[in-house]
Amino acid sequence: MENYTYEFFILTFPTHVNNKSNLSIVFVLLYMIAVIANAVTIIVIYNDQHLHTPMYLFLCNLAIIDIFYTTTTVPHLVHMLLSGDYTISFSQCFIQIYFFGFFASIEDLLLFIMAYDRYVAICHPLHYSNMLSKNKCLMFLTIAWVLGALNSSFATSVLAKIPMCYSNTASHFFCEFKTFEKISCPNVTFQLISYLEALTFGLGPLLGSIISYTKGIIVILHIKSSAGRRNAFSTCSSHLMVLTMTYGTFMTMYTIPPSKDTHVFELTLSVLYTTITPMLNPLIYSVRIKEVKRAILKLMGCRVKG
Repeated sequence: MENYTYEFFILTFPTHVNNKSNLSIVFVLLYMIAVIANAVTIIVIYNDQHLHTPMYLFLCNLAIIDIFYTTTTVPHLVHMLLSGDYTISFSQCFIQIYFFGFFASIEDLLLFIMAYDRYVAICHPLHYSNMLSKNKCLMFLTIAWVLGALNSSFATSVLAKIPMCYSNTASHFFCEFKTFEKISCPNVTFQLISYLEALTFGLGPLLGSIISYTKGIIVILHIKSSAGRRNAFSTCSSHLMVLTMTYGTFMTMYTIPPSKDTHVFELTLSVLYTTITPMLNPLIYSVRIKEVKRAILKLMGCRVKG
């Protein structure tokens, strides 16, 4: 297939035809829970003045990204399962690749910014308002969104120029970068971009987050008050759970070598980081962080103690 193909066939899940409708119902439910849970998080943070702090500003952005992130993949998947039409045009496929890469890049950077926020709050509490002023927070977020857009634009434009040598069948339930590694012609530029992507938007933010949390945990362990340690750990633990889920599934997916034997495993990981993780993120924060829990109860009209 030397020339460019203008239509791709999406190979979704290895299930019988009569199970596709049940599978679509599951994805619709997961999608609705993810959207509603993240929307509630945004509304709660917006309505409660006590939550207008850097940490919750970043959390609100994470909720916005999670809504768009899962919207990039799930609605089209449900359409394919219900209609039985598993084809997608060249332009639709690369639009999906762009937005998936865009939101994934922002999320990686945002998780690092959130880790830095916790590092400053724990290690430099007296300088917190200065180190994370409103203008600096907005600057960090702007940089994350701009870098995400530039990164995805560059990677998608390069990928769109690489011909598909082996097949026009994508062994996935949506269009994304790794899918084309199996069907595109061998290309040094594409391989180089893949490594740069992994370093810049994968390993870099992850190492920064690990260093931030490690320094924060060391300081927490030296807090004499058990109540103070518990409160600091409760906030950090929610961030660490989200970080572990996101990077754990994402990096496993992108580090395992391409193979037919790993098809089901790759699909499972993809469902986790495109659907399950965006759904669980707001639930983890609402359960682990007292301020969010109180604000949700207040929004629901329940009495809040203390």
